[in-house]
This record gives sequence, structure tokens and C-alpha cells, in this order.
Amino acid sequence: MHPNWQVNFFRGVALEMWRRAVTPEQTSAEADFLERVFQAGPQARLLDVPCGNGRHAVELAKRGYSLTGIDSSEEFLADARATILFAGFSAICVN
Repeated sequence: MHPNWQVNFFRGVALEMWRRAVTPEQTSAEADFLERVFQAGPQARLLDVPCGNGRHAVELAKRGYSLTGIDSSEEFLADARATILFAGFSAICVN
């Protein structure tokens, strides 16, 4: 196995599986959990690492939080950026 396997693993089919595997309801439930655990105040700034395709960042941005996301997958970051721009949220995903 290549020592940097994660660089090539998170592309193509592997990412498509993650896009389809998690429902919006699951993401919402996970965001509920994060809100309970973090007990962040209104408009808090949160860091999402790894942010993947931004599903948590987008869901939490809908709830009024400001997000910064970091991920090594350029393909997933492109998904996150497109979703964020389309929705007009203040979430930011960077590599």
C-alpha cells in the first residue's frame, strides 16, 4: 500500500459512495448531536475537519453558525464549495 494512500483513496467511487450513503436526516441528526455537545452560542465559529463534501458545514451554516472546513480531497472540497456558493451560506471550505 502506498504510504500516502489517503491522497488517492478519497476520489471517484469512494466519494460517490459517501455522497449516497448518508441521508439528509442522518446529517441533521448528527448536527443536532454536535449542537448538544458543543453548546456553542449563536453565530459561533466552528471548524469542520475533515469537512468532506461539507454536509455538516452546510447543515450547521443553515442553523446560523460560521464554518471553516478543511479536507485533503479536492473533489470533496469542490462539492462543498459548490453547495455553499449555491446556498449563499457563510461556510468556508479550504484545503
